[in-house]
Amino acid sequence: MKSIAVFCGSSAGASNVYIETARKFGEELVKRDITLVYGGASVGVMGAVADTVLEEGGQVIGIMPSFLEQREISHKRLSELIVVDSMHERKAKMAELADGFVALPGGPGTLEEFFEIFTWAQLGLHQKPCGLLNINHYFDPLVELFNHMTKEQFLHEKYRSMALVDIEPNRLLDKFDSYEAPTVKTYLNEQQT
Repeated sequence: MKSIAVFCGSSAGASNVYIETARKFGEELVKRDITLVYGGASVGVMGAVADTVLEEGGQVIGIMPSFLEQREISHKRLSELIVVDSMHERKAKMAELADGFVALPGGPGTLEEFFEIFTWAQLGLHQKPCGLLNINHYFDPLVELFNHMTKEQFLHEKYRSMALVDIEPNRLLDKFDSYEAPTVKTYLNEQQT
């Protein structure tokens, strides 16, 4: 695994634990020589992960739509900042550059990004691991929803197992290292998404 895309909030959250654990995650990426691919912002959980990777000597690629970059929230010290035209292009570029995907706590945008990439895995468009870093048990309600979807037969168990979850950055990345995508029936090709 050479690069991981991170989806997370541009806010710091209600507790210091979100920023502290985001920094631990950044440190773990550098220890493993994994490039961070993320949304390019300098604020919130996003900024904390990027700052840590940069401070520890790692590589950070930010991908930001021009309308956000013009609002001057882009990180100015990144290894590389790629400015794109739309949110759709941002997600596509992140998917292209990443070998795996991790969501840290964030709002609706974080969930939307995670669900799209998770759905692409479920459809067989990629075989890359998708995980939730469950800081402060933030994603417990989402994990419960996945379990409910499975129980109610709207999500097959083999697809449920594609969502890797842990509260510790090192353990989550260990799960990524041993991840094997289940065989899925493909319905679409990349040009159809």
